[in-house]
Amino acid sequence: MAFRDVLDIEVHGGKGGDGGLSFMRLKYIPKGGPDGGHGGRGGSVLLRAVDDITSLDRLVGRTNFKAQVGQQGEGRNKAGLGGDDLWIDVPVGTLATDRETGELVADLVEVGQTAVVAAGGIGGRGNSTFATSTRRAPRFAEKGAPGVSRRLRLELRTIADVGLVGYPNAGKSSLLAALSNSKPAIASYPFTTLSPNLGVVDLDMRRLTMADIPGIIEDAHKGKGLGLEFLRHISRTRLLVFVLDVSDAPARTLAALRFELGEYDPELLERPALLVFNKTDLVTPDELALVETEFDAVAMPFVAVSALDGVGLDDLKERLFELLPPRPRPVAETAAPRVKLDPVVVRRDMSGTGWVVTGSELEAVVARFDPANPQAVAYLQHTFKGQGVNQLLKQAGARSGDEVQIGGAIFDYFDDTAAEPAVPSQADADRAGKRYLEGLEGPDGDEYEGDEYAADGLTDDEVAEEEPAADEDEDGPAGA
Repeated sequence: MAFRDVLDIEVHGGKGGDGGLSFMRLKYIPKGGPDGGHGGRGGSVLLRAVDDITSLDRLVGRTNFKAQVGQQGEGRNKAGLGGDDLWIDVPVGTLATDRETGELVADLVEVGQTAVVAAGGIGGRGNSTFATSTRRAPRFAEKGAPGVSRRLRLELRTIADVGLVGYPNAGKSSLLAALSNSKPAIASYPFTTLSPNLGVVDLDMRRLTMADIPGIIEDAHKGKGLGLEFLRHISRTRLLVFVLDVSDAPARTLAALRFELGEYDPELLERPALLVFNKTDLVTPDELALVETEFDAVAMPFVAVSALDGVGLDDLKERLFELLPPRPRPVAETAAPRVKLDPVVVRRDMSGTGWVVTGSELEAVVARFDPANPQAVAYLQHTFKGQGVNQLLKQAGARSGDEVQIGGAIFDYFDDTAAEPAVPSQADADRAGKRYLEGLEGPDGDEYEGDEYAADGLTDDEVAEEEPAADEDEDGPAGA
């Protein structure tokens, strides 16, 4: 199977288990009350760095990874089992990025390092949680939350101390085979090496890893040849070794190689570097001396070797360990998970007769309850009031009876802050009649004062007897 260092996958955390809906029923406890347990948490998807694989080949053919769901809660307050986590083994040096946002999700630079790339959903609460002094028998429970789903791009960047950089047929593979225990494919035609090869170099109880990066050609940073595919592997190395064919214009080759590296990542030009003049068996000593003189002005150390004859290899090993900078403490570049919370927004629906309320947290709460359950709806109404949703609807102009859509559920809005019409009492009726009579005038134009007319001295009761009865046929029957 071909070497794979880039792979796109989808990961899905397991859904949390639903809360249990149960009531205790025992012979001697006729009213035991609600005892539904919580649902189990859904399993998560995790990446784990291992050192026994060198590419993403083993993942080819499988693009979807789903963790196990949590189990439902049971009676007697028994919590459901949590779902098992799903582990994905990847090579050390693997980066995981979110394909939709470009966010760095994980950067695994050490053996055994792990990272959660898709968290499982939390379990729902059982009906025992919702029991209160006024709600003694809740007949609803909370649903489990869905797990995180992501589309990821896995990108392998080889972890090596030394990276061999050079044109095709410069002898990098031969040099790697001569210095280490690696056995790369070696041939006399360009692009023999189609994937990075790793080898271990030992010297006096010291050890380093060396990577042979596939051949770079001119305009590799523009996608020509194989360079663009494997330049990413150079970024992990601590020491760059430019392998130059001493018989084929090494000065021009070095300038072209450095240009390609700078176009890909300017920071690479600041790395410690060593020049290796390979294939000295193809030039005379005078020609080699001329090349060395030409490079005296270059601020880089160099070593002349012949990988074929084994000349200068011991000296090269010494220079490698001498120039290799200290190993920095590996630091994972894993970004902290971002939780995007959308604020609560109220707007008119498309028909203009109802309202739509959006908000990530609010919609998540609604999704975990059954909108067809009256008790669950009553609980949500209390939640809406506590989160200020009712106030926002009132400010937007909503009236009692309007439909309100939140997520996938539809509710009826009720303005509980509106003043209810008061029912008049008998005392209120008497006071109203008195105020009416105070506005009347007496038979001789005198105003009504208190309990009698000033002119006639009639009492209220006598006035009431002399008042003409209301014409029932004029305004309809009473109470109409």
